[in-house]
Amino acid sequence: MSDQNPVFIPGPTNIPDRLRRAMQVQTQDHRSPAFVNTLAPVLEGCKTVFGTTVGQIITFPASGTGGWEAAITNTLSPGDKVLVARYGMFSHRWIDMCQRHGLSVEIIECAWGSGAPADRFEEALKADNGHAIKAVLVTHNETATGVRSDIAAVRRAIQEADHPALLMVDCVSSLASMPFEMDKWGVDIAVSGSQKGFMLNTGMAILAVSPKALATMERAQLPRTFFDFRDMMSANGKGGFPYTPPLQLIYGMAESLDMLFEEGLDNVYARHTRLAEGVRRAVSGWGLRLVAQSPDLYSDTVSAVYVPEGFDSNALTEHAFANYGVSFGVGLGEMNGRAFRIGHLGSLTATMVLSGLATLEMAMADLKYPVRLGSGVIAAQEYYRATAKSTLTERAA
Repeated sequence: MSDQNPVFIPGPTNIPDRLRRAMQVQTQDHRSPAFVNTLAPVLEGCKTVFGTTVGQIITFPASGTGGWEAAITNTLSPGDKVLVARYGMFSHRWIDMCQRHGLSVEIIECAWGSGAPADRFEEALKADNGHAIKAVLVTHNETATGVRSDIAAVRRAIQEADHPALLMVDCVSSLASMPFEMDKWGVDIAVSGSQKGFMLNTGMAILAVSPKALATMERAQLPRTFFDFRDMMSANGKGGFPYTPPLQLIYGMAESLDMLFEEGLDNVYARHTRLAEGVRRAVSGWGLRLVAQSPDLYSDTVSAVYVPEGFDSNALTEHAFANYGVSFGVGLGEMNGRAFRIGHLGSLTATMVLSGLATLEMAMADLKYPVRLGSGVIAAQEYYRATAKSTLTERAA
């Protein structure tokens, strides 16, 4: 089967040839002076993407899950209480991780398709008179449901409660694709990865850590070795790593940052918004509905779509791959069998998105969905045509 077809999963995303070439480097000495000149600009460039001037960038050879483990183990101690809302598969996974680490987890249960409940966070924090809650954990972009939460509103809730809790945010599927303002939103730890908006292979966890969060390191008692902030910061300060670094990914990250800055971050965000809106027009054209409950929650990187009653979303994604060689996201957790996901982030253009929408229509027609061929594609085409001259020039990132 040809590997030329783009993927439409929420990550890992399509890798541009430019980045693949950047990562095709021979083994080099990571203790040489040359490595210093590669690593330092990467750490500095990431600060711009996170929207921070005061945060410390810390990377690990890991996925975003490793980044989350680093976030909690470097700032918390056994028995510490954290506040988390469960509204999707990835917020659920952070709950599971905290419980496995012996933390006390106060869970706010929410409907899947809703976002982070700032009002309920505020209520819980105001009730915590003894400040037992040490951190509030939030998933910015819930890829299981296609929901983007308002992080600024969560910070306001913490402030209204006059509470000292840290604010930790998973921005794995939003960073470098949608605006993220770490300093402006008062985020203490933001966790991302190399395989989504940065358009690279999986294998690099990227964190931005505030001075407030760094100040908790010495009293944090959860065990950490591989993920110790102190070891990584000390080695980075000398231009190195405390162990063997993911050299090819670091070279790739340097090139990825160049690509993002050449396009311009505002242009990157505008491109993702335009692509996402075209997908949403297509979903409406099919007569289907999004899992996200309202437009203010719509993600610009992934759309989760309910299938009609009596249909299996897994059968649809399997059919699209088996017959047309194109991958779409399966339903996760409560969405298993009920919804499929269209990833529209990273290295994509409107033309590429249209190919994915057309493929989905063929698969749905094959499986006798009540969807007319062309209905979604035409809706997306009309939107993309109407915005082609007014939008900034698209480039395959």
